[in-house]
Amino acid sequence: MGYDADVIVIGAGLAGLAATAELVDAGRKVILLDQEPEQSLGGQAHWSFGGLFFVDSPEQRRMRIKDSRELALQDWYGTAGFDRAEDAWPRRWAEAYVDFAAGEKRSWLHAQGVRFFPVVGWAERGGYDANGHGNSVPRFHITWGTGPGLVEPFERRVRAGVARGLVRLAFRHRVTGLSRSAGTVDTVTGEVLAPSGAVRGAASSREVTGEFSLRAQAVVIASGGIGGNHDLVRKQWPARLGTPPQRMVSGVPAHVDGLMLGVAEDAGAHHINGDRMWHYTEGIENWNPIWARHGIRILPGPSSLWLDATGKRLPVPLFPGFDTLGTLDHIMRTGHDHTWFVLNQRIIGKEFGLSGSEQNPDLTGRSVREVLVRARQAVPGPVKAFMDRGVDFVVERELSTLVRRMNELTGEGLLDEADVRREITARDREIANPFTKDLQVTAIRGARKYLGDRLIRTAAPHRILDPAAGPLIAVRLSILTRKSLGGLETDLSSRVLTASGDPLPGVYAAGEAAGFGGGGVHGYRALEGTFLGGCIFSGRAAGRAAGGAVG
Repeated sequence: MGYDADVIVIGAGLAGLAATAELVDAGRKVILLDQEPEQSLGGQAHWSFGGLFFVDSPEQRRMRIKDSRELALQDWYGTAGFDRAEDAWPRRWAEAYVDFAAGEKRSWLHAQGVRFFPVVGWAERGGYDANGHGNSVPRFHITWGTGPGLVEPFERRVRAGVARGLVRLAFRHRVTGLSRSAGTVDTVTGEVLAPSGAVRGAASSREVTGEFSLRAQAVVIASGGIGGNHDLVRKQWPARLGTPPQRMVSGVPAHVDGLMLGVAEDAGAHHINGDRMWHYTEGIENWNPIWARHGIRILPGPSSLWLDATGKRLPVPLFPGFDTLGTLDHIMRTGHDHTWFVLNQRIIGKEFGLSGSEQNPDLTGRSVREVLVRARQAVPGPVKAFMDRGVDFVVERELSTLVRRMNELTGEGLLDEADVRREITARDREIANPFTKDLQVTAIRGARKYLGDRLIRTAAPHRILDPAAGPLIAVRLSILTRKSLGGLETDLSSRVLTASGDPLPGVYAAGEAAGFGGGGVHGYRALEGTFLGGCIFSGRAAGRAAGGAVG
């Protein structure tokens, strides 16, 4: 029996596209499978903000940010907290990825036409000691064109392969099995799903119209994670983060279901660190949803007052934008699924970004004019739409009315106006003095010493209850499912390993399915800007290794 292709790639997201592009460059014949229709090509990367982690980049140097490989690796290890025997390959992937981010990553992407917004963001600031979690310096580089702009060069390379007769795109093909011939995994079987005209991200039909069986010398698994499958998220939820939330919103469509990971395990792949996951604590319901339970993440500046469901302020250093999983851990121990940002219009206008390509039309459309218009607006248009239409937003002039409506929104009556007023008033008193014991106020002032934050991300310190800065705003925040940090264990060539540590013959994995490299390159926590880059880096490695192994 002959082969249908040299390599079969499962999953047409960013990692799958990167692997296929490298295989095309090697002159290999590829079948690229995906269970979704063609309009979803690019997967979750299309919806992303396009953030990338670079080390000592030209953008950083222009912003007077001093960075180095050594500092970035210190931050990575302090954040990852590697502490398991299974972390041997993830640790090696981490070092390789930091080398990539400090080396050829930017120039390689730039050569393919990718460009970057000049202001570098400062995500996951940590707030602990030098060896703890967080980025010591700003490293979050926004792709000019956001997610679609990053997908573009890889899609272009793949479509060039189609034109050359090297790539066959097979959408609506759902893989259900991997099997071996002569000891090597070389057969991919599954179901052909009915054609679908569903728009990108929307639920597509699961009607089965046929079956398929394809053979190749190698298989690359780039099928993504589990964030759209809430049952699986709850099943893998770690005990260290308490009881799984009863209510969550989804940062990814339902087809991000994790089912391919089970198929790979059945074929002998070693799935490790499944209890490590990256879910956001600043999720809001999309007022204009595309998929079920569609949530958007707020990318906050440091000034909003963060209260738990009962009105108590979150502890130090759990400020907006500092420690995602530390905050998730704390929230889950309160016995409630939601928290609140309390702020005012001056803060929301300066400090609220919304994650996602569709929420940033100026950057996605590469419009300098629209970026300048946005900078002059009191509240950017996408944020204003949520203020006006979002179910999680309460806008009022008086605090008493604000708290009453917050209680009405949840229907639980957990907030006492006097307690909320006490928290806000105490914080506001600290603003009136150049000295403070409030470490969030110190963090706000520290953020404004960085030019990028002062220009576009951090409002000048002022009282939340200042009428001139109003109206007051409360935002109910929910847990937003997003990324799997664990995955299929791989070596540095992206070869999938078995539980014994031996390569599973013929099988490679990349992207979220591989924990962005090694089965969990991030360990317990991530530094942000590292997911898309991890897809590219591991996809490139898988494509190059598979391309060199077949012939």
